[in-house]
Amino acid sequence: MRARRLKAAFAAALLCLPLSGCGLEVNASLPFKVLPGSIRPTPGLEGLDVTVGSKDFTENILLGYMAELALSAAGANITDLTDIKGSNSARQALVGGQIDLYWEYTGTGWISYQGNTDPIPDEQKQYDATKAADEQQFGITWLPYSPVNNTYAFATTEAYAARHNLNTTTDMTNFLKQHPDQGVFCLETEFASRADGFPGVQKAYGFPSTNIKSFGIGTIYSSIANGACQFGEIFTTDGRIAGLKLKVMADDKKFFPQYNAAPTVRKDYLARHPEIEQVLTPVSKALDNQQMIELCKQVDVDGRDPGDVARDWMVSKGFIESGASAG
Repeated sequence: MRARRLKAAFAAALLCLPLSGCGLEVNASLPFKVLPGSIRPTPGLEGLDVTVGSKDFTENILLGYMAELALSAAGANITDLTDIKGSNSARQALVGGQIDLYWEYTGTGWISYQGNTDPIPDEQKQYDATKAADEQQFGITWLPYSPVNNTYAFATTEAYAARHNLNTTTDMTNFLKQHPDQGVFCLETEFASRADGFPGVQKAYGFPSTNIKSFGIGTIYSSIANGACQFGEIFTTDGRIAGLKLKVMADDKKFFPQYNAAPTVRKDYLARHPEIEQVLTPVSKALDNQQMIELCKQVDVDGRDPGDVARDWMVSKGFIESGASAG
């Protein structure tokens, strides 16, 4: 199954994206034969060629596959261009027409692509503002967003959280005010100095810190688990949360930007094929952070292929029925 993906060729083609006239030439089909479940063959999508992309990290690849499986069940012919290297490359591929849709995050759209500096704390308002600005400025529209919100948070071990009754960042703050010696944090260097990172969240909540240790994001999770620090910066849908038995502190003051996932499509393309929205919205709404943590764990901890994980989840929800592998 992995052999058919030809990712090196995709990456080489994507390097051409800034040059007008250079496109993606490799055509990789969906690796599964998909049978309809609750997603039925849809007039307007039957026989339509749809190219689906994704960014190059586990969650976004899973979301890309889910979109491919849903649209395939509705009758579309899918070209699989998941695993594009970097957010800017994926966005450029959508704007330039090399792909027809991919899943993006509201905070990324608002801050990275639209150039705003102040996030909007409310999920719905952040989505509405991002969608309106993207349609006006770039001709990109956002389908209804998912409860999946891949933002920052602090985590500790499940055992430590249970021992001290920690569920929210306010709980953590109150605990550290009583036990300041426990304020040992593992942080990325950038997060430790950014206004929307540690300095800002510390000011918003007022918790003390006695020791800050700098790590790469990949080692923070294991550093929390092995006791190198009591608390660490994490992303809220990372599979290592479940794999290492970590407890996420809910950001009850909603300091961190909202990063809800939503399929993004060129506005003119969606106008020609509005059925895409009715097919993808139920899939989007069926997801949440806890499910995504488990799905990412199956890939990043258990070593399963993301296409298999996405297919099995789609089958478990009744969206599709599984056919034989297509290659």
